[in-house]
Amino acid sequence: MKKIFILALAAGTVFSVSAANKQKKEAADSTFKFTDVKVVKTTPVKNQNKSGTCWSFSTTSFLEDEVMRKGGPELDLADMWPVRHCYNDKSIKYVRTDGVNSNLSQGGAAEDVIYVLRTYGFVPESAYPGLNYGEKKHDHGELESGVKGYIDGVRKGGRKRTTAWKNGLGGILDAYFGQLPETFVYEGKTYTPRTFADEVMKLNPDDYVSITSFTHHPFYTQFPLEVSDNWLWAPSWNVQMEDMERIVDNAIENGYTVAWGADVSEPGFQYNKGFAVLNEPITENDLEGTELSRWVKLTPQEKAKRNQVTGPNYKRKKVTQESRQAAFDNKETTDDHGMVIVGIAQDQNGEKYYKVKNSWDTNQVYGGFFYMSVPYMLEKTTTMMVNKNALPADLAQKLK
Repeated sequence: MKKIFILALAAGTVFSVSAANKQKKEAADSTFKFTDVKVVKTTPVKNQNKSGTCWSFSTTSFLEDEVMRKGGPELDLADMWPVRHCYNDKSIKYVRTDGVNSNLSQGGAAEDVIYVLRTYGFVPESAYPGLNYGEKKHDHGELESGVKGYIDGVRKGGRKRTTAWKNGLGGILDAYFGQLPETFVYEGKTYTPRTFADEVMKLNPDDYVSITSFTHHPFYTQFPLEVSDNWLWAPSWNVQMEDMERIVDNAIENGYTVAWGADVSEPGFQYNKGFAVLNEPITENDLEGTELSRWVKLTPQEKAKRNQVTGPNYKRKKVTQESRQAAFDNKETTDDHGMVIVGIAQDQNGEKYYKVKNSWDTNQVYGGFFYMSVPYMLEKTTTMMVNKNALPADLAQKLK
């Protein structure tokens, strides 16, 4: 009896050690350690709060970086300046097209900010915070519903429009954002939005190009990406998938940041943990023995949850031009979110990542930044915007 007890105790000890070792291995497999290789100087992280205006927050941040890159001051540009103008102009287009092939929502694209810079100039945050509705942080749920309801009422009110509806729209926008300033004082000098853009920002709207990569249009031509937030129908240059990686690498290496639009609904997008990866899904072919026997007993929901577990030692997805296209066509890749790529990094295994600045405040493991794997960028990018001078030389020739 004593011998059996000792054997049982020993077996229990072996099991405990084995279980502990397995837990340590799983912990090591799920823990990333990132090292920055090259990071471009960028302005502080913004906070869009409860507004679907990432496109403006990210692209104004991108323009702030551009001003600094050219030797200008570190600016805090008004994120709501493009939002206010685009709400007005997209509403007019929505009425004009009777809502066909047009969109009226909080969403937008990087090109919208360049459109505003070109058409209306720009202002600093101090001149137009856009918080005229009793809140300290942005919250656009009521605003969006109010504008959409009003515009749908105008659109359905009859074939002939009155002379009042545009003024009514302006009144709603002014009530939430505040009136658009004709002049303002910045660092002791009076500017208009146009003179501020020309004399302080000193950016040429024609310097910026939008890039995408899909097979349903010819490569090295331009087309408007078919997503609802592209209300401007702004064109993007269509390049091969590998070109996107070359463009980002060349931009970062030469001191340019990249305005990045992408899908963030993947299980591997774990922002609070500071990373975004795209793994090969676990299947029965990847397992054997006891692991396989456990796997086949899991429900589809449990298998999906297991596939959300990731780390530096998990197998990354092999992305192809075909898989990228399929994900877009199947709505697995959608136009979700705008951010800014600011650097290149690597994990403890030497795998390359991109350092990305988000606009969800700083209460996160890397203070509002995260690290994105190359496969994630290749498959989940919808569009990206760069200064045309950041393009590799051979691509710059093709995209003229």
